[in-house]
Amino acid sequence: MAKKSKKVTPLMQQYNKIKAKYPDALLLFRVGDFYETFGEDAVKTANILGIILTKRGAGSESETELAGFPHHSLNTYLPKLVKAGERVAICDQLEDPKQTKTIVKRGVTELVTPGVALNDEVLQSKSNNFLCSVYFGKTSIGISFLDISTGEFLTAQGNSEYIDKLLQNFNPSEILVSKPNRNRFTEAFGNDFHTFNLEDWVYQTDFANETLLKHFNTSSLKGFGVQDLKDGIIASGSILHYLSETQHHKLEHITSIARIAEDDYVWMDKFTIRNLELYNSTNNNAVTLLNVIDKTISAMGGRMLKRWLALPLKHADKIKQRHEVVSFLKEDTVVLQKIQHYIKSIGDLERLISKIATQKVSPREVIQLKNSLEAIVPIKALATNCDNESLKIIGDNLQSCNVLREKIKETLNEDAPVNVLKGNTIANGFSSELDELRALSTSGKDYLDKMLERESERTGITSLKIASNNVFGYYIEVRNTHKDKVPEEWIRKQTLVSAERYITEELKEYEAKILGAEERILAIEQKLFADLVQWMSQYIKPVQQNAYLVGQLDCLCGFAQLAIDNKYVYPQLDDSYDLDIKDGRHPVIEKQLPIDQPYITNSVFLDRDSQQIIMITGPNMSGKSAILRQTALIVLLAQIGSFVPAKEARIGVVDKIFTRVGASDNISMGESTFMVEMNETASILNNISNRSLVLLDEIGRGTSTYDGISIAWAISEYLHEHPAKPKTLFATHYHELNEMTETFNRIKNYNVSVKELKDNVLFLRKLVEGGSEHSFGIHVAKMAGMPQQVLHRANKILKKLEKSHSSEELTDKVKSIKDDMQLSIFKLDDPLLESIKEEILITDIDTLTPVEALMKLNEIKRMLLKKK
Repeated sequence: MAKKSKKVTPLMQQYNKIKAKYPDALLLFRVGDFYETFGEDAVKTANILGIILTKRGAGSESETELAGFPHHSLNTYLPKLVKAGERVAICDQLEDPKQTKTIVKRGVTELVTPGVALNDEVLQSKSNNFLCSVYFGKTSIGISFLDISTGEFLTAQGNSEYIDKLLQNFNPSEILVSKPNRNRFTEAFGNDFHTFNLEDWVYQTDFANETLLKHFNTSSLKGFGVQDLKDGIIASGSILHYLSETQHHKLEHITSIARIAEDDYVWMDKFTIRNLELYNSTNNNAVTLLNVIDKTISAMGGRMLKRWLALPLKHADKIKQRHEVVSFLKEDTVVLQKIQHYIKSIGDLERLISKIATQKVSPREVIQLKNSLEAIVPIKALATNCDNESLKIIGDNLQSCNVLREKIKETLNEDAPVNVLKGNTIANGFSSELDELRALSTSGKDYLDKMLERESERTGITSLKIASNNVFGYYIEVRNTHKDKVPEEWIRKQTLVSAERYITEELKEYEAKILGAEERILAIEQKLFADLVQWMSQYIKPVQQNAYLVGQLDCLCGFAQLAIDNKYVYPQLDDSYDLDIKDGRHPVIEKQLPIDQPYITNSVFLDRDSQQIIMITGPNMSGKSAILRQTALIVLLAQIGSFVPAKEARIGVVDKIFTRVGASDNISMGESTFMVEMNETASILNNISNRSLVLLDEIGRGTSTYDGISIAWAISEYLHEHPAKPKTLFATHYHELNEMTETFNRIKNYNVSVKELKDNVLFLRKLVEGGSEHSFGIHVAKMAGMPQQVLHRANKILKKLEKSHSSEELTDKVKSIKDDMQLSIFKLDDPLLESIKEEILITDIDTLTPVEALMKLNEIKRMLLKKK
C-alpha cells in the first residue's frame, strides 16, 4: 500500500515554492505581523537568536518546526543572523491582505548576506563591509571588492601571493568563487573566509563586460583605467550579477570602478601585514598600530585610514603633499581645531547617500545628511583661505550643495521621525493640501473637547470621557454611578467592571471625517518623502566627492593631532637608498609603558654602500624584535603621510617591506614551524628589489642549531651578494654569525646591550656597535621564575656544552676527518665519496672559522644522508 503523502496547506505550498528558489538562505516569511521560519531554517534561527522553537500544525500530518518574531523587530534580529554568517532572504507580503480573498501574494524583496548589507546594525562605522569575488584566470587571478554601503568598487589581478595580500588587507565579509574552483580557492587562501559559490557561467568575459557596461552606461571601461585587467573585469562583473540575484537593483551610488594599482603602493606580503600587527593581532588584547594612530573623527576618515595603512605610497611627491598638510595643521592649531570641530558634526556621508540611492533612507537620516552638508560650508571656507596648496585644492573641490540643502530644509521637519509612517515628516508650508488636512485634524481635537463640554452640561455627568480604540473607534465612557443619566439615543458598545462605553451619531460622523484626514495625511507625507528621495539621487556624485575629501582631511588632521600628542617629527623623504633614523621609538610599545618609565630610543642607519646588513645579537627578551618592528613601522608611517616617532628621520623611499618575525606555527595546516619559516623566507628572497627593507628575526630557530646557523649564514650571504643589495636588519641569538663581518664588508655587528650583575642580568634595550658573546637564556629563565634546581642543572649543562663545542674541538673534528681521508678510508669507487674526499682535502683547516667548520660538517652530513 502506497504511503500517504503529507498534507500541505496553501500557505506552505507558497512557502516551499519560494524556499526552493533560495535553498542556501534562511527564508524570513512574512505572515501577518510576524516573520516566520519553518523546518531546518526554524531550528537554525531559534538557535542563533535564542527564541522559542515551536511547531506549526502540531500533531497533524503537516507538522513542522516554527520560529518567528514580530516584523517591527527585523532590525534587531537580522544583524544577528547575518553576523552568524547566514544569508537571509526577506520574503514580504506584496499586497494588502484586506484587498484579496485568496492567499496573499508574497515574494523575496531582499537577500541580505554577510557581504551585502545596508543595515546600520550589521555595519561597523569605521570599517568597510566588502563583498569580494575571485576568478582564477589562465595566467593570473582576478579579484574585485565592492562595499554596497558606500559604493566603493575596486579591482585588481595578479599572482596568488598578491591576491592573498589583498584579501588580508581588505578583509572581505564574503567571497564569491565559482563552484569548480572552490577547492582551488581553499588550497591557495585557506578556509578562514566566508565563501559562497556561484555557477561557472557567471565568470565569462563577455557576460562580465556586458554587465559592467550596462551598469555604468558606457561604451567601454577605458575611462576607469581597468580595460586591460581581463581577469579583474570578470571578477567585477560577477559581483554585480550577484547583487541583482540578491534583489539589489537600485545601485546608482556605484558610480565608478577603480583599479588597485600595484605599482603605486609599497609591497607588503601577508606575513608582513600579520607580523607588524597593523590592524589585527593574533593576541586577543594586543594593541595594534591602528589603535595607536587612529585619531580620526568621522566614519569616512576611519575607513580611509585603514586603506592608507594597507596601501602605503611609494611616490615621494604624493607622500610629501600629505606631510606638508600635516606640518601646516600641526603648526596652525587654530585651523586644526576648527576643522576637527566641524568634522564632528558630519555624519557618514558615504552611507547616507548610498541609502538614498537604494531608497532605504529614513526622514531623520535625510536631515542628518543636510546637517552634515551644512558643516562642510565652514570647512570649505577654512581650507580655501589657508596658506597650503593641497588644503586649498581640497577646499576648492568640496561641494556646498546649496540647492540640495535648501530643498531638504523646505521639505522636511527639522525633528523628522525615524520612520515616515510615524507622521509629522513634511514641514508646514510645503504642501497646501497637507496643511489643510492637518488643520482639520487639529481642529478636530478642539471639536472633541467642545463636544465633551456640551454633553457633560446636557446630561449632568461631570466625569464623561471621550477616547478611542482600534476595535470600535471613538466612544464616550460613563462611570456606573451616572448610568441612569445616559440619554436614550446613545448606543451602548461595551460594558466594563466600573463603566459603560457608548457611541453617538455625531461621534461616528466626526470619526469618519478625522480618520479620512489622517489616512490622507500619511499617504501625502509618504508620497512627498519618496519624491524628495528620488530627486536627491542626482546629488550622489557630489556628496560622494565630499565624503572622500572629508575622509582625506580627517586623516590628515588625525596625523597632525598624533604628532602633537606624541611628539612625532617630520620625516625627510628622498630618492637615496639610505635609511637613517635617529632615536627612533616603537609607536605601540611607547604607549604601553608606565608613565614614569622613559622609552629607550634606538638609532638605525642602513645604506647600500657601507652598512647594508646589520646583524643584531643579544639575549631573548632584550628587545631585538622591537627594534626590527619599530624600524618597519617608522618607514610605514612616513610613507602613509604621517610624522614619525623619532628625533630625526631621513628615508630613501622604500618600495617593499619584508618581515620574518618569530616562529609563527601553521600546524593547523599540517606544516611545521620550520617549514612555514622557510616558505616565508623563500618568498622574501625571490622578491627583493634595490629599495627593499628586509627584517629577519631568528631565522633558522625552528631546526637544529647547526642547521639553523648554516641557513642563517647562507641567507645573509645571499642578501649581501645579491645585486639589489637590499637594506637588512637580521636579529639572531646565534652569536657565531658575528664572524661574517670578517668576510663580508657591508655586514656590521650590533648588539642589544645588557649589564651583567652578580647573579642577574639587566636589559638596557640599547643598540650598540659590536657583537654579543653569549645568550643569557638561563638568566631569562630565572626572571620567569624557573625552579632553582632546573637553573642550577642548566648552568652545569651549558658549561659542559660550551667546553665540548669549543672552536678547537670543531677544528679537531674536521682535522680528524681530513686525516681519515689521507689514510684512504674511502677507497671505494663511488663518485659521491670521491667528491666528499676532494671537498675535505682542499679545506684549509688553519683559516677555518668555527661557523665555517659547522657548515662544512653539515654539508658532508647531508651528502652522506642523500647517499643512504
